[in-house]
Amino acid sequence: MSGHTGKIKYVPGTYAKKRPSTVQLAQRYISEWERRRIKIETQDDKQPMITPTICFSRKIGVGALEIADILAEKIGYRVVDHEIIEHTAKEGKLREKTVAIFDERYPGIRNEFISLLFKEKSLIMNDYAKHLVSVVLSIAGLGSTIFVGRGTHLILPRDRVLAVRFVCSKEFRVKRLDGILNVNQKEAENTLDHIDKEQRAFYKKVFGKKDASPYEFDLVINRDHIMKAEWAANIVEQAFKEKFYEEIDFSEM
Repeated sequence: MSGHTGKIKYVPGTYAKKRPSTVQLAQRYISEWERRRIKIETQDDKQPMITPTICFSRKIGVGALEIADILAEKIGYRVVDHEIIEHTAKEGKLREKTVAIFDERYPGIRNEFISLLFKEKSLIMNDYAKHLVSVVLSIAGLGSTIFVGRGTHLILPRDRVLAVRFVCSKEFRVKRLDGILNVNQKEAENTLDHIDKEQRAFYKKVFGKKDASPYEFDLVINRDHIMKAEWAANIVEQAFKEKFYEEIDFSEM
């Protein structure tokens, strides 16, 4: 998802740190998953199908990907944002390879999970939604992950997820976008309005919802008051440790 209104274009996740491209990251992660699959073939892998996972939900422009990158360095997780999910779900060969790696490790589980999920959560059963669910489940099952966007907290088993919602005023988002793109306030507002419309359309199409309810989350962080990304990352890290302290050896993080 990117926002554009005339002169400017904003790709969510744009901030001071230069990140590899979506294609590069997707290919890198698939290579990592393949190496891991080969490694565990000779091991007695007793880990649960889905390790504790962090899912970020946000309005575009709140800075969630920056927080995710900081948190990932602290706890050794990989970050999969909505563009990587979207790219993997839409690129047939990439999607098939990601799913195949998961299916080889957990035969039959994906189809069972998807059937149960569509039945229990009433997700709209179109091809895109099925591809999205399949990819998110496969990614979560192939490695420790921080997801950013795409309603992943609604897709994965709730007891395996720390779900975090980032909120803020529109003024915060406008100011942040202005600083990143060096545009005036009106251009920033128009860009955010366009992106918000796209995001609402996605939620309606896939989940039949207008927006994310605060009651869906373990934690809601207001960036108007938790202004530094490092502060927010520290809060999420502590909440994650508290929720899953019985499962993860955090002394190694």
